[in-house]
Amino acid sequence: MFPLRRNRRLRTNESIRSLVRETIISPNDFIVPLFIVEGKNVKDEIASMPGYYRYSLDLIEKEVKELWSLGLKSVLLFVKVPEDLKDNAGKEAINPEGLMQRAIKTVKNAVPEMLVMTDVALDPYSAYGHDGIIADGKVLNDDTTALLAEMSLSHAKAGADFVAPSDMMDGRIFEIRSLLEDEGFDETGIMSYSAKYASAFYGPFRDALDSAPVDAKDIPKDKKTYQMDPSNRDEAIRETLMDIEEGADIVMVKPGLCYLDIVRDIKNVVNVPVAVYQVSGEYAMIKAAAEKGWLDHDAVILEQLTAIKRSGANMIASYFAKEAVKLIS
Repeated sequence: MFPLRRNRRLRTNESIRSLVRETIISPNDFIVPLFIVEGKNVKDEIASMPGYYRYSLDLIEKEVKELWSLGLKSVLLFVKVPEDLKDNAGKEAINPEGLMQRAIKTVKNAVPEMLVMTDVALDPYSAYGHDGIIADGKVLNDDTTALLAEMSLSHAKAGADFVAPSDMMDGRIFEIRSLLEDEGFDETGIMSYSAKYASAFYGPFRDALDSAPVDAKDIPKDKKTYQMDPSNRDEAIRETLMDIEEGADIVMVKPGLCYLDIVRDIKNVVNVPVAVYQVSGEYAMIKAAAEKGWLDHDAVILEQLTAIKRSGANMIASYFAKEAVKLIS
């Protein structure tokens, strides 16, 4: 009791604060999202994500080597697909010479030790901007999962260490795991977007890949029939446990800051690593507020990342990864 117990003794100076600190951020905590485009010598800043870029394959080599030098050991690859290669069947997604497949090989050739994770969803390849095949105004579940499995296999063949299905179709983890096993890729891991919410925070990402749902007749206007309702909590547990039963090695909650209660709920009941995606809208808000002088950019980055890890995240996919490791070093 007070005055025998004075909690402020452990806050007296930075030396004691650092000694008793419960949550520590390190380079090992991060997955770095990378956006890749066709072309040469392309480093194209994303307007809604200041300071973040799309890279052509020749420049991604330099970027990956720099990330490795900073102690960052994992990347998550996304590709911006040319319009003329988009359709409703995802044919380009399983092209062995497609941009994603070439990107995997490029990263592995540049830094063989880098852990390469790949986005598995149809929205970058879809003429309609959806994560699945569309017919009669609906996103088809089972037809889509079969294609996602083929897509994952093509990534594994190109050298991916983990595939990361971000689509939220029912049963896709089982389809992917089964095909990978059948084809001898038993060491290829699956990081499942298990609790991915139909969030308003994805706008800048969709700008980056030109992957927003199109406004057209008989096309769903949003992704609410497959991504989760932000109002739901218990559903996240059900989704996550099902993915683990189907073969997921890592499970993910997306977005980050607004869903830290979900992260803790999941962490309390699963025995696999939990990832969190600090999404593009979270990145853009900090950048915009800092540009106005309303927030301390660096302090807010570290506070948010600390909150995500404190909630139970084992790893964080973050556009701030590169900046954060420089700050903590």
